[in-house]
Amino acid sequence: MSDPYPARQAEREDKRSFLQKLAEFIHPGPDSAAELIETLAGAEDNHIINAESRLMIEGVIRMADMTAGDVMLAAPRMDLLNIEDPLDQLMHQVIDTAHSRFPVYEGEKENIIGILLAKDLLKLQRAPELNIRALLRPAVFVPESKGLNDLLRQFRDNRNHLAMVIDEYGRTAGLITIEDVLEQIVGEIEDEFDIADEAGDIFGLPDGSFRVGGDTALERVSDAFGVNLQQAREGGDDGHDFDTLGGLIAHEMGHVPHRGEEFILAGLRFVVLHTRAGAVRWFKVSPVPTEASALPDGPNASTPPPGSAA
Repeated sequence: MSDPYPARQAEREDKRSFLQKLAEFIHPGPDSAAELIETLAGAEDNHIINAESRLMIEGVIRMADMTAGDVMLAAPRMDLLNIEDPLDQLMHQVIDTAHSRFPVYEGEKENIIGILLAKDLLKLQRAPELNIRALLRPAVFVPESKGLNDLLRQFRDNRNHLAMVIDEYGRTAGLITIEDVLEQIVGEIEDEFDIADEAGDIFGLPDGSFRVGGDTALERVSDAFGVNLQQAREGGDDGHDFDTLGGLIAHEMGHVPHRGEEFILAGLRFVVLHTRAGAVRWFKVSPVPTEASALPDGPNASTPPPGSAA
């Protein structure tokens, strides 16, 4: 039986006090994402939420307006595998780049034929007769305009961790991983290159190269590799002194380096392995082959530099 007095029912359901209604009338709720973010800042100031929670909620709000094209790794910086390369060469590239997933192409780099998981290569140890093609997973393609909210849902539902991003003409624009999406919410996710700061800042790698922290003192790097990086750069006597390796490389390149970019200085090749918060976290450092003989005092695979960890 219906209530003959619906107004009374509505009145009973509205349990807000007069003061609450008055406060909401004077200070209405946020009407935009920017106002909502300002409200969150006020909640943090009033100790209702902590700073980490505020940043995560802000990340979720901002992500609603972001697309795959905003956070993808651009095509020129992708690490691709050529299906026609010998197995030894593929293995070396997988180990050298230290990724867990690789787009694989045939012929032209635009022709992505699948995704290879690094762990699947272990299957070749037990079954050498297997063909690399048999190990490929189907590649997922998404447009640059794909919203990150929708993409995260797609990653979760299809159990994919990587998607190829294509532009409006159907060309490969880049790639995006589930980690790239989640980082918009929780911030930078530590990976295999992130270790405790107290553990050291120069590490020997199996291939004879070295992993060097971007915040490592420039003088320490110069001493370890037997070069003077400050004087070796162009305009070394221009009065600009740098405290860290990352600061010097960024200045010389004219911009904050991105993952995969490289720079040669003093007979050494610096490849960006990992970035965080707009700065390089780790470089891969190795002698330039044609100038290796010019570094007689530099470190080698059998003799790590002082203070390094293998």
